[in-house]
Amino acid sequence: MFKSFFPDSRWFWPSVIIWTSICCGVWYAFSPAMGAAFGLSMAEQAPVIGLGHFITNPFKLFYGYYALSVALFAGFWFTVKPSRWQWWSIVGSAFILFSTYYSVQVSVAINNWRRPFFDAVQAALSPNSKVSTAELYALMVQFAEIAFVAIFIYVVTRFFVSHYIFRWRTAMNDFYTSQWPQVRRIEGASQRVQEDTMRFATIMEGLGVSMVDAIMTLFAFLPVLWSLSSYVSELPVFGVVPAPLFTSAIAWSVFGTLLLAAVGIKLPGLEFRNQRVEAAYRKELVYGEDNMGRAQPETLKSLFMDVRKNYFRLYFHYMYFNVARSLYLQADNIFAYLILVPTIAAGKITFGILQQILTAFSQVSSSFQYLVNSWTTIVELLSVYKRLTAFEAAIKHEALPEIEHHPL
Repeated sequence: MFKSFFPDSRWFWPSVIIWTSICCGVWYAFSPAMGAAFGLSMAEQAPVIGLGHFITNPFKLFYGYYALSVALFAGFWFTVKPSRWQWWSIVGSAFILFSTYYSVQVSVAINNWRRPFFDAVQAALSPNSKVSTAELYALMVQFAEIAFVAIFIYVVTRFFVSHYIFRWRTAMNDFYTSQWPQVRRIEGASQRVQEDTMRFATIMEGLGVSMVDAIMTLFAFLPVLWSLSSYVSELPVFGVVPAPLFTSAIAWSVFGTLLLAAVGIKLPGLEFRNQRVEAAYRKELVYGEDNMGRAQPETLKSLFMDVRKNYFRLYFHYMYFNVARSLYLQADNIFAYLILVPTIAAGKITFGILQQILTAFSQVSSSFQYLVNSWTTIVELLSVYKRLTAFEAAIKHEALPEIEHHPL
């Protein structure tokens, strides 16, 4: 699944982690010095509203630093371990990371815009308002400019990711078909090569980008939420806590993730078995097209009973999983307001700051809740992964995974 597309080396993924850690460490430790060397002041300034957010000195330095870091890493692997898909797997992955980060920064720019706009709205609604229509229109034009950038980045990223994922599927398909004599006898082999690689690619297209977006959102909005915590002095029940917004967002999201992981622990195995019983039923029907002795009513009835049994079992487990998931997500809709009640009642924040807090809290919370929001899709991906793992075992002449030997 991975070595067919990425450089086939046990050191590739460790090198990704090590190089990323080094680059992040150098950036956070030495970016002020690097900026000074290029005549760029990195001193903290008030948020820039509008498109100027993307051309501040820190952004200019980051663009060059990221490009250099990627070029050095790609150049190393292009030289040490050349591979057919290296431009897509290495440079393409770096481009997806950058475009996703840029999309998140668009969200940060919109969040910066919220304070002056909603403060202006609040002032305009007061009896002695001095806010002109021109000011409001100007702020709306700034939003439109940011929105157009968001649309452009989104369209380009999705188009590129679609091609990237199809190249990955092509790499898997070429690899598995080249090993066909070794894997052809595995139950549902044809389905695994054609359908499972397609499903793996399709799921990764959405799930992978969502995961990267969640991580990048945390990097961008955690500092924002930390700074906004200065407006909130205490939390209901718990009273005064350090960085209350930051702390409560993490605690609430971790709770939801652990809750859903525990409640849905049986679902991946059931999804896997669901693919097995469906494959067995379909296989018998295919044989029956050319062989009069196959696909007899009693055989089909027995196989379909296996399908029925597994689906009903799956429905039951999804029932209580969906109850837990729905309860948590509904509670999440008012959780931010709940912890802000004392602050709102005391009149300590303006409407613009409230909107900033709610947006930043929502971004951080939803990023931490990546597993909660994507659990159903993750379950499907795990079932596909388990099926393709059998191919890996057969190619390596290893025993098949234990779940392959479980009765249907």
